[in-house]
Amino acid sequence: MGHPGRAVRGGGWRGWTLLVWVAAVSLVLVADGRRVRQPRCPAGCTCTKDNALCENVRSVPHTFPSDVVSLSFVKSGFNEITGGSFVHTPALQLLLFTANSFDLIDEDAFLGLTHLEYLFIENNKIASISPYAFRGLKTLIHLVCLCQLVLIGWQRRRPLHNTGKRVVLFRSLAYNNLETLPKDVFKGMDALTKVDLRGNNLICDCKLKWLVEWMHHTNATLDQIYCSGPPLQQGKKINDLLPHSFDCMTAEFASYQSLKFESISVEAFTFGKEQYVVFAQPFAGTCSFLEWDHVEMTFRMYDTIESTSTVVCKPMVIDNHLFVIVAQLFGGSHIYKRDTSANKFIKIQDIDILKIRKPNDIETFMIDGESFFVIADSSKAGSTTVYKWNGNGFYSHQSLHPWYRDTDVEYLEISNKPHLILSSSSQRPVVYQWNRSQKQFDRRTDIPEMEDVFSVKHFRVKGDLFICLTRFIGDSKVMRWDGAMFKEVQTFPSRGSMVFQPVSIGNWQYAILGSDYSLTQVYQWDTKRGQFVPSQELNIQAPRSFSLVAIDNRVFLLASSFKGKTQIYEHLMIDLSN
Repeated sequence: MGHPGRAVRGGGWRGWTLLVWVAAVSLVLVADGRRVRQPRCPAGCTCTKDNALCENVRSVPHTFPSDVVSLSFVKSGFNEITGGSFVHTPALQLLLFTANSFDLIDEDAFLGLTHLEYLFIENNKIASISPYAFRGLKTLIHLVCLCQLVLIGWQRRRPLHNTGKRVVLFRSLAYNNLETLPKDVFKGMDALTKVDLRGNNLICDCKLKWLVEWMHHTNATLDQIYCSGPPLQQGKKINDLLPHSFDCMTAEFASYQSLKFESISVEAFTFGKEQYVVFAQPFAGTCSFLEWDHVEMTFRMYDTIESTSTVVCKPMVIDNHLFVIVAQLFGGSHIYKRDTSANKFIKIQDIDILKIRKPNDIETFMIDGESFFVIADSSKAGSTTVYKWNGNGFYSHQSLHPWYRDTDVEYLEISNKPHLILSSSSQRPVVYQWNRSQKQFDRRTDIPEMEDVFSVKHFRVKGDLFICLTRFIGDSKVMRWDGAMFKEVQTFPSRGSMVFQPVSIGNWQYAILGSDYSLTQVYQWDTKRGQFVPSQELNIQAPRSFSLVAIDNRVFLLASSFKGKTQIYEHLMIDLSN
């Protein structure tokens, strides 16, 4: 029979050994399988159980071992942190960048890091941070900045590694190249209680006005920090600044509409509660009237007056009747009246061709309730003449000096008395004063040392009277009335200038110096300096006249062009703090 018991025991031992061996092999295979599926530490990085450190990498790796919760980048070569760079590592609790070369942090750069508690960005060369770079990090409580420009951090009640302790979450941008903070960088961080921006060189200009406003409305505390610029704010504590101490409103003329015709003069006027503009087109021989289309929001053709070599189309409203004085170089000048029943212009009067031979400018005005206009005549045989409305038509009221070839006439009041200033190619500008007893203009004085003035236009700033004097070549000037005479305030280089026109929009005072050989210069009045400062350049071919029109709470600048398309600009307000 043998030894049946031993045989059974021996066979059982070999079966048990085989079973153990199979199980061990299975475990190894399973383990090997897990290692295959487990992401490896990226090239250029060193990984431990829960930490990864990457040095000199050229981009942000997308795969890390799943148990990595802290990630550091040192001396990396990528230029920016792009949006969604870490969506593949949502378990990160600490993220550090130091001594890297990137200069941009894009919006949503840290999207998906819902467990992130520490974020350090230090000793880099950051030039720009998107306002939405840190979007999604909503539990920020503590913000620290101990850098040259920006250092940001936050705190949240979540245990690191589930230790149960309350931890401080930091976002640090220490020692970078930033010069300001984007406006919405704190957006959504309602839990913020502490902001530390010490050690920065913040420029307290309009770009940082939002921070001052935010400081006055947030519950977060802010350590004392100082402005490193601009000069007006340098050395001041940001905490002591007030929002209204920033002057951030500016304005510009933006191109709005281009008209496909040349023009030599433009006038804006109101008739029947509607706004109109009229352009004199010398080559087409027309006065072109435009109206505002409230639906299309553009200026459209309204009507025309056919003429010859038109130089001025001057509208004049008297007792709700619209008259238009049409000055022509050839064929005489005429006066038209708007027939509202027939809806057209009708010629009612010719202007004496013996007096007005070569008209160059027209001014309309009222004195003691009576309506006048004056035509500056630039011919040798003509005479600048004042005309008066008598209820039925216009008649010659006074002829001013003949033979002087006047190029421009300006009506203004000096010390509440009516005056005219005549510009001439043959003499200095002459000032005439209204004699109320004689009801005529008497020569008063001239403006010394101002030969070759083509035109004069006036404006007022806080009650003070100024004039702009245009010279074609040389220096155009701004002068101020001191109570006895006009005195020079400022000079402007003229390069083919036929117009130097002041325009006023609300509290904004401008002077626009046209040029046939260069760009048109827009100057803005600086109240503190008491002078004009450069504001803008406009590209207008041979500008001759400017006019403003306000419609639908908008203001437009109309610019006639003698050699190109007539231009329309809109005056826009710009808040530099935005």
